[in-house]
Amino acid sequence: MVFSSTVFLFLFLPAFLTIYYICPPKLRNTILFLASLIFYAWEEPIYIFIMLFSTIFDYANGLLIEKSKSNAAKRLILILSVVGNLSILCFFKYSDFFIANVNFVCNTNISLLKLILPVGISFYTFQTMSYTIDVYRKKVSAQKNIINFAAYVTMFPQLVAGPIVRYKTIAKQLDKRQETISGFVYGIRRFIIGLFKKVMIANNIGLLWETIIAGNLETLPAATAWLGAISFSFQIYFDFSGYSDMAIGLGEMIGFHFLENFDHPYISKSITEFWRRWHISLGTWFKEYIYIPLGGSRKGIAKQIRNLLIVWGITGFWHGASWNFILWGLYFGFLLIIEKLFLLKFLEKAKPLLSHLYTLIFVIISWVIFAFEDLSQIAQFLKAMFGINQSGILNAETLYLLSNYIVLLIICVLLSMEWQKTKLATLLASKTGWVRSCFTMLLFAALFIVSISFLIGDTYNPFLYFRF
Repeated sequence: MVFSSTVFLFLFLPAFLTIYYICPPKLRNTILFLASLIFYAWEEPIYIFIMLFSTIFDYANGLLIEKSKSNAAKRLILILSVVGNLSILCFFKYSDFFIANVNFVCNTNISLLKLILPVGISFYTFQTMSYTIDVYRKKVSAQKNIINFAAYVTMFPQLVAGPIVRYKTIAKQLDKRQETISGFVYGIRRFIIGLFKKVMIANNIGLLWETIIAGNLETLPAATAWLGAISFSFQIYFDFSGYSDMAIGLGEMIGFHFLENFDHPYISKSITEFWRRWHISLGTWFKEYIYIPLGGSRKGIAKQIRNLLIVWGITGFWHGASWNFILWGLYFGFLLIIEKLFLLKFLEKAKPLLSHLYTLIFVIISWVIFAFEDLSQIAQFLKAMFGINQSGILNAETLYLLSNYIVLLIICVLLSMEWQKTKLATLLASKTGWVRSCFTMLLFAALFIVSISFLIGDTYNPFLYFRF
């Protein structure tokens, strides 16, 4: 499904951009809205009606909240909006999870619904809810033009996997924005970087992960297990950050400036810092619309711990209808609580290498919890990582896999760093304009050609955040 949508994007994008720039500025939101519906309907045409319902529903709720004179009425409409949005999300995403757990606990045999998850529903549901909440809080004015609001909700550049774009960050851009040549060129470069991350890095390092987990987890040597966990850590980072780069790049091409979603998370020196750098739009959303309204850290340590556990339990559940995601969220919640209680002060005084290793180890373990929906597989893999399964440290296969992927692993490490601040980047930036321009143009052309070649010829093209 993802592969066909990706190929469709490359066939569809040039036509969209041509029509978009030919049309007068007043019609460009209409073109964006219609193009988004076409893109969204390519795989699941029936589900565009869910998106259209959410659009009309919250467009009307926003206007009603703004026009209502009674605070009680405003609050009632907001509750209607939140309940309506969450009901749709829960029905499609969590119905089978709840049915399966009822069957397990009550020993019943209720049939699963086996619904196909509408693409991007977790993202546009959060976006429309943030809109009505912000209208209620009087942080934004209700959008009067339904086409502009529909363009915001359905916007295909970031529809499938974010970043979560809150209405208040692009409200002015929806009404009036300026498309520039420099912005368009930057957008192309950013898109190519994202494409390269996804196709050349994430897909290829993901093959190492798939190879390792295809074997018997109970007899996995410790070094092989760590190699697999590290490879998945790189896969999910370059997969998701790659798509975020593509979304930001596409937005720039049509005059939108989306906020950054990643900031080199694997250089973090604490879990607290990691979550300031990883999936920034999601963390910001939960902080602003759940954590702070619950009281945040303002009402004592006991309630702060409660709030953190609630937020991180929901964060995990947002990622998927499975117990491993809830466990993954609570895992981070407990780590963050420990850091806030005492560990963060120690990490700030510790040597950077020590705090960095601490963060990486716990983050890598977290991705093992994230990767397996079967809790028994999580246990088996963690046993292998820490040598509890008594299968030794390494074997011939470990050395074989490491020799085949060592170059790619080194590239992953280097690309995870803040290479913009390295001496090489400084040297390139200091060159004369025409030298830098020629080098940049050739570099990005090469990256694009290689990425497209791999995309067309590669049968392995998973998209880890597609299901969320």
